[in-house]
Amino acid sequence: MIKVIGVNKQFEDVQAVKDATLEIKRGHIHGLLGPNGAGKTTLIRSIVGLYDIDAGEIRINGERLTRDNHVLKSKIGVVTQHINLDKELTLDENLEFAGRLYGMPKALVKTRKMELLKAFGLESAKDRQVKKSSGGMKRKLMIAKALIHDPELIILDEPTVGIDVKARKEIWEMLLRLRNEGKTMLLTTHYIEEAEYLSDMISMINQGVIFHTNSVDVLVKQVGLYCHEYHDGHHIRKCFFENLDAAEEHRQAYKGNSMVRQTQLEDVYTELIEAQVNDSGN
Repeated sequence: MIKVIGVNKQFEDVQAVKDATLEIKRGHIHGLLGPNGAGKTTLIRSIVGLYDIDAGEIRINGERLTRDNHVLKSKIGVVTQHINLDKELTLDENLEFAGRLYGMPKALVKTRKMELLKAFGLESAKDRQVKKSSGGMKRKLMIAKALIHDPELIILDEPTVGIDVKARKEIWEMLLRLRNEGKTMLLTTHYIEEAEYLSDMISMINQGVIFHTNSVDVLVKQVGLYCHEYHDGHHIRKCFFENLDAAEEHRQAYKGNSMVRQTQLEDVYTELIEAQVNDSGN
């Protein structure tokens, strides 16, 4: 669905994206993880055609993306990190306005917005102004707005930031339903458990470089399936092992309080980002 091939983007003396190569399969949710300033937003803005890249190319459905390729851009729905709703309009009116901006026929806009309001559990609140709506409702509406024109590809930049756990889990279930309907999604998030729960594949980016892409299971195996976690009196330490027996043996040799548990994506993320920083420093 998406191919990013050797993409570079520089702002003055900052190389925001360096030789980025990425492939996202149709019908997959692909997580993009990295610390602040890693290059995630720059890469996303390049994929949706907001930035002219300095080198490389981006292909969607095999077609090369350019800033003036409006037909290709119309196949993309974007959910931004920052709320981009008209707070004075109702939920229904925000969807109506978005549909009209895409040039959709009035009858189709009416049908689509009712489908989306129902699917996202917003039907009973459709006449409520956005400014009087909860954070969870706003986030759901932003996703619905990105879907009004039935895009093939959905870009989600921190789609659940700032909302409670219940609303976040509801949005996760909605995204999984969209994947099951064949939608392709690129997701950035700082909630590692969100990426672990939703993503078919994970890519890690730091200092503009994409340095690991694989499934969660494979990434965990790279680090070690089991973790011995302990406090050395100053810091929390983690040691990783391929099997449970080795992890337990290491724990028994340690005198203080500690625990053995299965390795999680958060452990993998921390280890691989740290290793990448050390490698680039060398």
